[in-house]
Amino acid sequence: MDKPANPMEIYKLLDKSNCRKCNEKTCMAFAAAVFKGQRSLSECPYVDPETVAAFEESGKKQTGDEAQINVDETVEKLRHQVRQTDLQEAAGRLDAVYAKGRITVKVMGKDFSVDTDGRVYTEIHVNPWVTVPVFDYIVNAKGTAPTGQWAPLRELKGGRERAGLFAQRCEKPLKRIADTYPDFFNDMLEIFSGKRAESGFDADTAVVLHPLPKAPILICYWGPEEGMESNLQVFFDTCVEDNLNINSVYTLGAGLVNMFEKLSLKHAS
Repeated sequence: MDKPANPMEIYKLLDKSNCRKCNEKTCMAFAAAVFKGQRSLSECPYVDPETVAAFEESGKKQTGDEAQINVDETVEKLRHQVRQTDLQEAAGRLDAVYAKGRITVKVMGKDFSVDTDGRVYTEIHVNPWVTVPVFDYIVNAKGTAPTGQWAPLRELKGGRERAGLFAQRCEKPLKRIADTYPDFFNDMLEIFSGKRAESGFDADTAVVLHPLPKAPILICYWGPEEGMESNLQVFFDTCVEDNLNINSVYTLGAGLVNMFEKLSLKHAS
């Protein structure tokens, strides 16, 4: 399936009943939201899984290279800003460590150091999708402490427009890992210093990760039951609004899933 050139091509995939089960007023409104990346085609209950899979794959093929180029460009822009940042001041603002011209923050509980030239030093596997939010965090974070209040991406400032894409590229792939490699999924959460969430969550697994100290993520997973498929949702501590821009929040989720996917393919199969 080719990537749709306009909302009408997505509309043709729908049953055109205007049933409102997707919470949009019309099928055309839903098609427009999918085209903008605000909703996922899978949210329509009448589109068969094969069509959804083909649609998602076309999006990945068409946008993968472009997305990588954009991320690489963003890394370089932020690297330039890091060079202009007082890293010692940033360390105080973020409760991080500054020594020998480097700021060291914890990324998934592991040391991640950046020097005054924007060079990265770390023992964990990283990619530009992780580097972007770390650089943004060092340069722009206010240092607001975690609040313990959790919100999905769509409820964060500017998050609604990215919620559909986030579900497609972050939550769904992470759910597939949890479904396919349940034991390894739990092991990964522990490897990256995940902490079981306090009572109050009815999920089978509710774990808090700290991809950055002042930007915690809560992953809730409900395993499949008879007649019901599994579900996975990602929530962010509301302090993230002060410590990362919404693009970095989305990119952080994509980077973590990319990391988890590579690890699961390498070690769990």
